[in-house]
Amino acid sequence: MTAREELSVAVIGGGFAGIGAAVRLSQQGIGNIAILERGTRPGGTWRDNTYPGAACDIPSRLYSYSFAPNPDWSHTYSGSEEILGYIDSMIDKFDLGRYFRFEHNVVDLTWREELSLWEITIDDREPVFARTVVMASGPLANVSLPKITGIETYEGEKIHSARWNHDYDFTGKKVAVVGTGASGVQIVPELVRVAESVKVFQRTPGWVLPRANLGTRQITRTMYRRLPFTQSLARKAWFWGHESVALGVVWKSPLTRVVEGVSKLHLRRQVRDPWMRRQLTPEFRAGCKRLLMTSQYYPALQKDNCTLVTWPIAGMSAKGIRTVEGIEHQFDAIVFATGFDVSKTGSPIPVTGRDGRVLGDEWSKGAYAYKSIAVSGYPNMYFTFGPNSGPGHSSALVYMEAQIDYIVDAIATAVNQNFVLDVRAGVQKEYNDELQKRLTKTTWNSGCSSWYLTEDGFNATMFPGFATQYVKQLETVVLPDYSVTAANVAAPDDDLVAGTI
Repeated sequence: MTAREELSVAVIGGGFAGIGAAVRLSQQGIGNIAILERGTRPGGTWRDNTYPGAACDIPSRLYSYSFAPNPDWSHTYSGSEEILGYIDSMIDKFDLGRYFRFEHNVVDLTWREELSLWEITIDDREPVFARTVVMASGPLANVSLPKITGIETYEGEKIHSARWNHDYDFTGKKVAVVGTGASGVQIVPELVRVAESVKVFQRTPGWVLPRANLGTRQITRTMYRRLPFTQSLARKAWFWGHESVALGVVWKSPLTRVVEGVSKLHLRRQVRDPWMRRQLTPEFRAGCKRLLMTSQYYPALQKDNCTLVTWPIAGMSAKGIRTVEGIEHQFDAIVFATGFDVSKTGSPIPVTGRDGRVLGDEWSKGAYAYKSIAVSGYPNMYFTFGPNSGPGHSSALVYMEAQIDYIVDAIATAVNQNFVLDVRAGVQKEYNDELQKRLTKTTWNSGCSSWYLTEDGFNATMFPGFATQYVKQLETVVLPDYSVTAANVAAPDDDLVAGTI
């Protein structure tokens, strides 16, 4: 028989979440782990999103792990290349390269009750087994092209923002940009600089706030390096500043009008034409969709070679895009800044749990989990950035760091004591019933259409509260919330190679 491998922990995904999990696991002395990454290098969404202008709209001090501070951020908000460099520096600092297995595309996970192990099926490779699994693939992993009639007939260059073709030269080209979300507003200013013409197809305008991206002075970097507590104080200041924003964007309140007022003032200051301002003014409450942070987008729209198109798209042809009023717009290239296929229903990877239950079926009407982390019936499996862990006002890494520390504590209990932990169904239901009740009072559920919601209006994405509330609920693994049983031990003749902790 061919020997099979048994891991203590299989981490699926080599982006921010997978790397953070590996750091904390190794610090707990759990070394028999593997990071299964389908790509050829780490980085997750920041490896994939290399379009011109790609950057984070959360300040760098906050968009980083507290256990891996970086005193050398060059600006308030970092570009994708600098963020990717930060990720690489963490891998080097914590010696994580030994855990990575590239071109390991996980296509199935099945719980083997008789072994108390997860069987992990990998494309064109032997399966591996693991005591515990961390699903760190993230919500922004799979690109999504819009469902436009005739999209396959278009003969020009089609580029998705997260699969950028750096070999294509936009100089002197006629270009369309479909989508005006977080990626779109970063791409448009860059294309306007080089293309002959750019037409921006807007379905719904968003609330846009100014983004002052100041450079970090060398004296400040030196201070952060020599006096680490000063960088920690800067991070806390950014945290509490963003935490206060929740009062205006998570719930409808007088501060919501303040956020909208700042956005409208920003629009008035940057856009001269009253009709264009009307086209760019949202009709929903601030926070219902993701807030956009840019000071370059509005000026780019007013350049002589840029046109804003607000007529709905009817379909595509061999030469371009047809809008509902009957006009065909012809282009050399079309850029789709249309986001990702976020798993609000179903699961990103087929997962079979206890008694043959299938996670995709259970999530068919909307994903759910206990504290975003664990799902009943799928023991010793944990999610980072799982259902209802999205922040509307703060850094995803604040939430993710709390998740990772909770997960590592649970894994240490399972691995060191040879336990199987399975969250109790009743506890899970009680948590989610209360969470969905709280969501009804948030701006996300106030009537607009967004990627936060399923087609039926179920919010499987966002957390209805402050970041401090989310972090606090993950401070301790409460074992009574779980069914805790002893793991079955593989018999001597089982074809498994046991790892060491």
